[in-house]
Amino acid sequence: MEQKNICPRFEKALKILNHRWNTLLIYQLLEGPQRYSTIKNQLGISSRVLTERLKELESEHIVARTVIPSTPVVIEYELTEKGHALAPVLEAIEQWSSVWVNTEE
Repeated sequence: MEQKNICPRFEKALKILNHRWNTLLIYQLLEGPQRYSTIKNQLGISSRVLTERLKELESEHIVARTVIPSTPVVIEYELTEKGHALAPVLEAIEQWSSVWVNTEE
């Protein structure tokens, strides 16, 4: 049987989404712009890992970081247009999982 070649773009997309916490982080930001502490509390993720993942998603132009000059300084994270384009993908996974994934195993 001939092995199917995987498109490099598809492979890179899977690597981004499969990196631990990235998909949940994107899913969380679908609700709109959020502060670091809100994301951290909602996901229960360590500060170090959250910082790494946000930087990674920023470098991929999936997440944008906005500094709001106030006292104290407020930093918000939100999905870019590229990040919002993942919404149908995550919604499809959510629908699939509601039918096919059993959490009682």
